[in-house]
Amino acid sequence: MTDSWYVIDSGPGAADYNMALDEALLDVVGSLGAPVLRFYGWTEPAATFGYSQHYKEIERLTPLRPLIRRPTGGGLVPHDADWTYSMSFPTSNAWYQLKAIESYERVHQWIREAFAAIDVETTLAPERRKEVLGQCFVGAEKHDVLWQGRKIAGAAQRRTKAGLLIQGSIQPPPLKLIRADWQIAMTKMRTREIAVDACVAKKAETLRLEKYSTHVHNEKR
Repeated sequence: MTDSWYVIDSGPGAADYNMALDEALLDVVGSLGAPVLRFYGWTEPAATFGYSQHYKEIERLTPLRPLIRRPTGGGLVPHDADWTYSMSFPTSNAWYQLKAIESYERVHQWIREAFAAIDVETTLAPERRKEVLGQCFVGAEKHDVLWQGRKIAGAAQRRTKAGLLIQGSIQPPPLKLIRADWQIAMTKMRTREIAVDACVAKKAETLRLEKYSTHVHNEKR
């Protein structure tokens, strides 16, 4: 990772705001001129699901609420104690030109190396394993991160005219791990920590109110 990156640790947030902020960062990343790596958590148990999934099918798969439609694809992901991150890339960045399978492998190789730095051995899934329809952490996609054969990290992505957004969730293995140690391992590159400025925060709040907190958006399919 030789590029200069920005890093945001926004801490715990509401589910609708977390999705709104990721979309807001995607919208403005072109003006920043460098990728943004964001770490975040959840103020309450929740679940998110892929942009193209059908709400009526997903709501039967989990009791978790709120149930929020992501701006990216992928399947149903439970959020509570997971380690969540996103990556936003401007169109000028080389990641934007990668095929979806290539960017998926690259981000999970990065995560695997970060786990290795804190003495946790993981592997990448060599092939797709049968999964329960629509559920991200049941089964595995090729290049998912595995610990002792079990999937612990998955991701979803979306390319737009503004850039590339990758959203990922890590269900940490049952070991005595400190999330901050993993985050430090993830950011051992040329990075600069920034905060969410007022303009981006306002954009995210508008998206939360008008999109991610509404039944119209979350139940539109």
